[in-house]
Amino acid sequence: MRRVILSILGATSVLLATIGLAMAQSDYPSRAVRIVVAWPPGSSIDVVVRQMAEPLRAELGQSMVIDNRAGAGGVIGAEIVALAPPDGYTLLFTSAALNMVAAMGTPTSYKVPDSFTPVVNVVWTPLVLLAHPSLRVKTPRELVALAKSKPGQLVYANAGPGSPSHFATELFRVRSGFEATGVPFRGSPPALLEVIAGRAAFLFTPASTALPQVRAGKIVALAIGSNKRLEIAPEIPTLAESGYGEIRASFWNGLLGPKGLPQPIANRFATAVNKVLARPDVQTGLAPAGNELDGKSSPQSFATLIKEDMATWVEVAKAANIKPN
Repeated sequence: MRRVILSILGATSVLLATIGLAMAQSDYPSRAVRIVVAWPPGSSIDVVVRQMAEPLRAELGQSMVIDNRAGAGGVIGAEIVALAPPDGYTLLFTSAALNMVAAMGTPTSYKVPDSFTPVVNVVWTPLVLLAHPSLRVKTPRELVALAKSKPGQLVYANAGPGSPSHFATELFRVRSGFEATGVPFRGSPPALLEVIAGRAAFLFTPASTALPQVRAGKIVALAIGSNKRLEIAPEIPTLAESGYGEIRASFWNGLLGPKGLPQPIANRFATAVNKVLARPDVQTGLAPAGNELDGKSSPQSFATLIKEDMATWVEVAKAANIKPN
């Protein structure tokens, strides 16, 4: 009899827990959602999430608390979310740097993608290939030809080891078959200043950072890594138009939850984000930064994207011998 009673109590406990979880998911969100941004205030990714915070509050009925936890190429923010309860109230907003840091073998307390539940890709950040005017090149092919004529002599700047700027340049370099010397800096602005000053020959950097300097005539834009030309810079051809269709220098920025995040919660948040991205005011607010809005992403498609993206950066890290410092 005692075993029967214990069995009934156990089954009842499981049932109540299941019902409780289902109710929690159906009511989601019932309180503020914390979005951990793995980059500093004012960064391009931070600007994106802050533009979306109020529209998301209106869509979901709860506030979005933006918590910037920058450092170590996004590792600090990622660790916080990897260890958080998978209840949908702590999400990570980060970029493809999550994959890049993992691809080069940086020791972390989490695994990519195993420690996370993909929720939704939000925007793509295209990088512009820039060169100093003294090089007298106007296309990527001309830059490649110049680099091949001076093996290893051209210096390129990047935003730091393992950054999208670093990996995009190495992807371009490896697949184009030339040698160049990379010099890392602490972020995109100082890397760009080195090229403007002529101490570095070229770099890949976000459109938002590049365009003001291009229009001021301080630097030459050779191509942009997006799928199509940007509306705010239609004069800059894509890499594909320049003969490099196999190279996409545009990286994802998306939301992930901890491992075990219930699928209904991931779906709920993804749907809300896509509705927000369809709003004209949000599109207008994000356009000046040169972002490509996604708007069609889902937890399933984002998971596939992360997996395919990781394969690319593992290939690049191996070919270019990129390792953590």
